[in-house]
Parts: sequence; C-alpha cells; structure tokens
Amino acid sequence: MTMTAADGGPLPEAAGPLGGVRVVEVGSLIAGPFAGRMLADFGAEVVKVENPARPDPLRQWGAPDEHDRTSWWAVQSRNKSCVTLDLGSHRGRELFLDLVGSADVLLENLRPGSLEDLGLAPEVLLERNPRLVLARVSGFGQTGPDSGRAGYASVAEAVGGLRHLNGFPDLPPPRTGLSLGDSLGALFAVQGILTALYWRDARGGSGQVVDCSLVEACFAMLESVVPEYAATGNVRGPSGTRLDGIAPSNIFRTADGTWMVVAANQDTVFTRLCTAMGRPELVEDPRFSTHQARGRNQEEIEDVVAQWCASYDSGELSKLLDECGVPCGPVNSVADIFADPLFRQRGMLLSVPDDQGGEVVMPGIVPKLTRSPGHVRWAGPSVPGRDNEAVFGTLLGLADHELADLAREGVI
Repeated sequence: MTMTAADGGPLPEAAGPLGGVRVVEVGSLIAGPFAGRMLADFGAEVVKVENPARPDPLRQWGAPDEHDRTSWWAVQSRNKSCVTLDLGSHRGRELFLDLVGSADVLLENLRPGSLEDLGLAPEVLLERNPRLVLARVSGFGQTGPDSGRAGYASVAEAVGGLRHLNGFPDLPPPRTGLSLGDSLGALFAVQGILTALYWRDARGGSGQVVDCSLVEACFAMLESVVPEYAATGNVRGPSGTRLDGIAPSNIFRTADGTWMVVAANQDTVFTRLCTAMGRPELVEDPRFSTHQARGRNQEEIEDVVAQWCASYDSGELSKLLDECGVPCGPVNSVADIFADPLFRQRGMLLSVPDDQGGEVVMPGIVPKLTRSPGHVRWAGPSVPGRDNEAVFGTLLGLADHELADLAREGVI
C-alpha cells in the first residue's frame, strides 16, 4: 500500500535490497535509531514512533547553525516516517499493536522492562504477529543481574573493557570523542535483525527476540585481550598512540607538522618501508628482522622512522610511501575530510534537502553494494508526527475525523 505524505502527495518509494521490509522504531537518541537509520538506508520502510509530549531529545542535540537549527536529527532520522503515539494510553497501545501487526521488525532501545510495563511484553507482541523480529537494544541486556540498570554508551565502553585500553598509561582513560558503544550496539543489532529475517524467510523460521547489549557489543571488540588474559593472566592496558609489541606502527610528525599514521609492522611491509627510507640493511638487523624482534625493540625502530618522517612534508611522505606500498594516512580533522576528494568521489559527503528549505550535509552509506545500493531519499522530518496521516490514515485505515479525535485527546 502506498502511503501519502502530510501534503497529500505520495511518500518516496523505498528502494534497495530491504524494500518491502517494514520496521517500527521505538526509542531515542543513538543506538536504536542508528540501527533504524542503517536499515532505512537500504530500503526498509522505517516508521519511527515518538511520544507526542516528549519527542526524541536528539531533535535538540548538536551544534546549531546560523538559524539555530541542529542537524544531527536530520541525519539520524533520514529515510524514516515519523509519527507520534502515546503508548501509555489504551487507544495508543491498540494502534501500536495494529502497527506491529503489519511490521516485520520492532526495534526498541528502551530500558528493559519498559515494554512489559506498558502491557507490550514480547509474548503479547509475538502473539499479535508471530513473524515479528523484536530487536531490543539496551545497556546490559534483557537478562542477568544488571538488566534493569540504565546504560549509556560511555558506561558500556567502561564496563565492556574498551575504555580501559584507551589513552596513555597512568592517566585517566579518555573517551574516543564519539558515542562508540551506541554505534557498536547499533551495528550488532542490525546484524541480529538481518540474521533473524533470513532465518524466518529463507529457512522456514518464525519471529523471535534479538537481545543486543551495548556492554557486550563493546566487549566483543576486544580482539586478543580476552584469550591472552585467559592463557597468561596478562592485563593489557592503554599504550597511547601505539600498540605495544606491534612495530613500527604509530603516528609520526612530518616536516609541515602533520601527524601521519605509518603502519609497517608486518614483515613484508617493513621490508618495503626500509626500501622507502633507503635503509635496506635494517631488514637484516637482528633487532628488527622479525615481527617479535621489532616488538621487543619498538622504541628504537620507531625512533628511526620518526626521524625519517620528520624530513618530509606530509604530501611528499604520503606519495613516497604509497609508491612503496606502505599503509599510511594523515590524522584528518573533519575539515580535512571535507577537503579530501576521496570522500566526495566515494559518495560519503551527501547534500540532502531538508523540509525547512535548506540542505544538510551528511555521511554517505556504508557499505557500497554494486547491484542494490542504498539511497538517502529524504532528511529526517523536522516536525514530530509529520507522517501521522500517512501511517495511521493510509496504512491503518483511520478516517480524518478519527485522526482529529486522537490528536485532540493527545494520543497522537
């Protein structure tokens, strides 16, 4: 069924490999909505539900422009239809169950127990729609001793072990500058949703619950930290700009003041670096001839590389290392990224019209699919409930007078 927008025209048709998949999103801020955004980018029809009295706080987050408008919301809610619905009201819950009955996925990042308190426990939802994939994103998971605790990305990064590895020894562990735990949780949630849909549709399965914990998403990224501790008792700590025992792989300052990452710890790549530096004898030096040896003599070999890098401007250094096949790259600010043709040529800086007569520059879509790519069809609606008529009217079949009554009662 084609839904119509508030102005009476049709909503843009979903395009992409997830076209025909309907997702109902209930939540706020980052983790759940970011997962919804990724699904919408690839064509899923995502209906975001907000409380009419308390819309998603993300609408107000971010640095305002000269018109006092923030843009993060427009990015996070792109390609979504936005409705308002009071789930605390009897009529609101009825409409919500009708909406869930038509959906493939319900995506929520409320505190565990919130749906249950509303009378919308998983068994109620799955009874209404046995094919429903219910994706639940939370700080500590839906079960276990900490399930009821509130959890933000920063807490998950700390509890899950990521924060302990960040920064420099003997200094307070800093954050990365981003809500990394939320983003990791969103990525794992999308993986779980797609896996559950595949099992349901291609393997004859049914609906089920996807339980995604931010803490576990962070913990899953710890690489060799877990088996190393289990086997040896070694507790890896922060190591600043380098990774202890992996050399040469660090940031090095060039003659024009640019910090450049040079990663040449693999034996074959180290040989190419020595060629670029005009120091082929280092390959045979017993201090540096193997991966383990370079790890033991990390400071010495990285001092050699640092002195060499300092003799070149960043452009010259990058060209020379590229020619020799040595991975390298400058530590870019967002201003550097906007100036780098790579990001525009790869479609990673998109100018998208918003519904206020302006444009929002937003990150492009990852990954790139050759035959069924994702698309940004519109920026996130600036007005809460913009698509109430399209969703509740066209999709659920409510008449205009019913919508007016619901609005007057505060249900939508």
